[in-house]
Amino acid sequence: MNDSAHSEAERAGQSDRTNRADHEDMAGKTDQRRPILFFDGVCGLCNRFVDLLLKADSRDRFRYAPLQGDTAQRMLGMDDETGNRETGNRETGNRETGSLPLGSSRVGSFNNGGLQSFVFLENDRRYEQSNAVLLALRRLGGVWRLIVLLYVFPRPFRDFVYRIVARNRYRWFGRREACRLPAPEERGRFLP
Repeated sequence: MNDSAHSEAERAGQSDRTNRADHEDMAGKTDQRRPILFFDGVCGLCNRFVDLLLKADSRDRFRYAPLQGDTAQRMLGMDDETGNRETGNRETGNRETGSLPLGSSRVGSFNNGGLQSFVFLENDRRYEQSNAVLLALRRLGGVWRLIVLLYVFPRPFRDFVYRIVARNRYRWFGRREACRLPAPEERGRFLP
């Protein structure tokens, strides 16, 4: 192969690598814009809920991350093995939607006792407790939109029921020794 042909082949290879890197960067940016469901990675109920969403989410709408993982620590400020949030400034967020601005923290009984099991992050807004579960199901579309019927119950009541289940989830549904490892076909949908 002469020098000019060799240089042309190198440039083509470099261009191909650059295109792949650009594509991977764009895929990463696309993933960042997708809603993320943070879940308790060792909770039996939480993992069953994620399994349900994986099957129902045929349009690949969501990304999933354990509350015990690096993504939750970086994006939500989770600080311990049960996925509880670091204590910080108390912010009320939007009472109507039950959302909090990204990066905000709330102090109180929600942190104590490991009641954090789901956090739904969408468009830089964090939804917790019953709103996280209901919004994730609603975002699936189709028949799942009927979940809005549960919004007739006042949020304090829904969150009360959520906290009872969250408090007893390990006893009722089991606890794994380690966080869920995604199957090979699921790996692209999970964040660390």
